[in-house]
This record gives sequence, C-alpha cells and structure tokens, in this order.
Amino acid sequence: MFTGIIESIGSIRALTPKGGDVRVYVETGKLDLSDVKLGDSIAVNGVCLTAVELPGNGFLADVSRETLDCTAMNDLKSGSPVNLEKALTPTTRLGGHLVSGHVDGVGEVVSRTDNARAVEFRIRAPKELAKYIAHKGSITVDGTSLTVNAVDGAEFLLTIIPHTLSETIMASYRPGRRVNLEVDLLARYLERLLLGDKAAEPAAGNITESFLAANGYLKS
Repeated sequence: MFTGIIESIGSIRALTPKGGDVRVYVETGKLDLSDVKLGDSIAVNGVCLTAVELPGNGFLADVSRETLDCTAMNDLKSGSPVNLEKALTPTTRLGGHLVSGHVDGVGEVVSRTDNARAVEFRIRAPKELAKYIAHKGSITVDGTSLTVNAVDGAEFLLTIIPHTLSETIMASYRPGRRVNLEVDLLARYLERLLLGDKAAEPAAGNITESFLAANGYLKS
C-alpha cells in the first residue's frame, strides 16, 4: 500500500526485454533506499513493482505483460522521468489516501491551463472508470494522490499547486499524454458491496440504475 505522496522523481535507465516481458532499471534520485530490501515494493508512476536487484543507485524490477497491457508503462523509454514512492509503513503519515499501486486504467491529458500560480489539467478517463470519479473525491494520477475539482462525464479537472508541480512529473504533462489512473479503493468496494448476494453469481453485472431501483436504493 502507498499514500500517493511522491517521495522522489527518478528516471528510467534501461528497459530490457526478457522472456516476453520487460525488466526495468530505475534510477531513484533522492529516494532513500537504505531501508529497502529485495522483494520490497516501490510505486513507479503509480504501478507497484517489486525490487529484484538493488545496484545502489536504484532498483531493477520485472514488468509483466499484464502490467504492460494495462498501464502506460509501454510509453516509457530510457531517460523518462518517473514518480517514485516506497510502500508505506505503520508509522507513515497518511498525507494522501490509501493507494494500492494497482492501476485501473489509462487516462489522457486533454488540456492544460494556467490558473494564477497553479495549473489546471483536464483528464479523460476510460468510460468504465467514470462512475468511480466524484467531485472532491480522491484519484491517483501516475501515483500522485489528487483531489478532483470538477467532473464532466468521463473527464475530470485537477488544480495542481506549485509544490506538486515541482515534486512530481506533472510539470511535464501536455495534452495527449497518457497517464496511469487508480480510483479510490472505497468506490470499488462499495460497488461490489451493493451487489449483495448477487456478487456470488457468475459474471455479475455492473451496478445500474435499474439494479438500484429494483433493490430499494432509489425511490420511485
């Protein structure tokens, strides 16, 4: 688990094809690796990866085909900057929100607009994730815990303060960039909970307005 508070901007040193998937070498910059052991988890742009080698200036991790298919990691190349966060501990301050490091989908930056000293980004999420994104709710973008300031269909607005711009890779975002998205854990579990006993049925469908009405969650 993570908090979505980025600890360092690192960079990709190498991406090496290996038996059908990829081994990635991440240089970790100012990230303190003194307490990191082989097998520990580190989030790279919001993707939870397992350290399999620790050469001193970073770590190596294996990236499966599943991860490559479901995230924007295919867009990375040698030299790409990346957001980094070590897994939280029982004494970690939870400054963001609970983040699993399991990416739900890939979004796209639609627009970038200056707003005083801040920058507003409009991001389009995959349609299937829109129902989990709420005004003033939490969302993780490339591993960064952020507050949603407005929602319009599958698009949502973020207002990014100067500190976040300087401490993450968001300063480099431009329209068209693909970003890793993880929705709030509570939203996903709430949907499953609302299915009740139907959750045990094969291929249970998504929550729909008709389902909510039929089960007494909506007034006629």
